Amino acid sequence: MNTMEFRKLPECWGHRGASARFPENTMASFEAAIRDGVDGIESDVHVSKDGVVIMFHDPTLKRTTNYTGAIKDCDWYGPNGMEHARTKKEPKQSIPTFVETLALLMKPENLHVHFDVDIKPSNDPKQLFQLMHTAISAYSQWETLLAPRILLGIWHPRFIQPAKDILPYCRRGCIGFSLWIIKQYLWDDVDCVSVWYNALVSKEGQRFREDVRSSGKKLMVFTVNDPEHLAEMVRWQVDAIITDVPNRYLQMRSALEKNYEATLLRSSRLFLWTTITLWWPFTYGIQRLSEFFIARWGGPLDLVAR
Repeated sequence: MNTMEFRKLPECWGHRGASARFPENTMASFEAAIRDGVDGIESDVHVSKDGVVIMFHDPTLKRTTNYTGAIKDCDWYGPNGMEHARTKKEPKQSIPTFVETLALLMKPENLHVHFDVDIKPSNDPKQLFQLMHTAISAYSQWETLLAPRILLGIWHPRFIQPAKDILPYCRRGCIGFSLWIIKQYLWDDVDCVSVWYNALVSKEGQRFREDVRSSGKKLMVFTVNDPEHLAEMVRWQVDAIITDVPNRYLQMRSALEKNYEATLLRSSRLFLWTTITLWWPFTYGIQRLSEFFIARWGGPLDLVAR
């Protein structure tokens, strides 16, 4: 009997869609990832000045579009609204709204695709979640066909209670660079953790992986693109890999299904000792820096009621 029948390989989730090939967080990127065969797509949300939820990573428009300004200060509608913005990267694309993205996911051929919504800590949780609820509940079969596929990716603990109150039907996960923030503030209220994979290489990271496994939570890792790194995540038996190049991992997964051992043997593990971004001093520094910015964008962590 084929031993692969008993070996569960990590799911493939497109980071901002298929963002290595198409402009990130656009319909073209989402559609390409779905065509590749992903299990889910990951994207980010912000709210415009006039109350429209858009799929966008940065709090400002400058890096990826021909517009400038903070999203929270810009209208979506109007002659100069963000609906007219286009990406710098070709092929030029508009910014999708949350409503448009749900419509893509609700197409009959896409009902298997899951949706990881990265909740940026600079948002107002009650406003954002109420707008999301309105969009989700607009579908007649939303409770069975849509809600179970949505994962809320939470960075800051002040989003936990509003998520429970307004979107109780959505799965809750947490996202983080800092293992300390996850364990201290988010661990008890989520059933899935999405972690910067570099932080998991250290002894502390190994213990964290063991804690996730023993707790019954699911472990997702971001953002994994290099073939050798993808193979290592398979060795770690993570539950899902978030990647800019979903077609690359899906090709590897297909090869793993045919010959697991031989496929992994083709990937060296030398990078674990030679890549500076995996060394403990570097990953420790990034984790501490992320803690500073999470508190800056979302407010002091210790002031959030537990």
